[in-house]
Amino acid sequence: MIIIPARIGSSRFPNKVLADIGGVPMVVRTAMTVQDIDTVVIATDSQEVIDIAAAHDIKAVMTSEAHQSGTDRIYEAAQILGLEESEIVINVQGDEPFIESEVVQAIHDLTKKNSRNDKILMNSCYKFISNPEADDPNIVKVVTDTDDIALYFSRAKIPYPRDHHFDRYKGHLGIYGFTVSSLRRFCTLEPAPLEEIEKLEQLRALYHGYEVAMIEVQTESFGIDTPEDLEKAIRHHRL
Repeated sequence: MIIIPARIGSSRFPNKVLADIGGVPMVVRTAMTVQDIDTVVIATDSQEVIDIAAAHDIKAVMTSEAHQSGTDRIYEAAQILGLEESEIVINVQGDEPFIESEVVQAIHDLTKKNSRNDKILMNSCYKFISNPEADDPNIVKVVTDTDDIALYFSRAKIPYPRDHHFDRYKGHLGIYGFTVSSLRRFCTLEPAPLEEIEKLEQLRALYHGYEVAMIEVQTESFGIDTPEDLEKAIRHHRL
């Protein structure tokens, strides 16, 4: 199951998920991109999103307006849908209309591989980015150990190259794989101080002693966080 959280009231970019890209709302375009991998459901707090999804033959469910994170929203959706504890759930952000199906499939396969490992609470991915790209706080950086288990995520440039130039930063893509069981465990954890400081919910898992498994992917996709990103997306679609 692929669940796309779609909160209408983004503080940085209101109504972002409904932004028009080539005549199709962003969240619908994202859903269409990944619907060949698994069943897709949009989890939203907006009747407008429900109606627009229905007009494009995309299933959507209404969830609470009170959720503080996309992960909490997709867990409510999983409950509404009555998913079994062992079901794999992939959280694809609604602002990733150009995400390649191969990337989502890689997260699905990694999640399936780790589904019986209770230490691993989340599965995600990264791509290598350049030094200048790593300066952007909207591009989250991750450092991993020898097994590609995340050590830390940050909006800051990590690792810091004290003695020499470094150009192999790992840029995190906000796609997450869970089982319903691990999703439930994540959502019962208290929000972490680091999570609140960085505004990165994956730090909740690390703070409470769990692991986040990562995998390298090849992608040209980019998230849409600002109106400037939307202009870039519209230009990209026209190519």
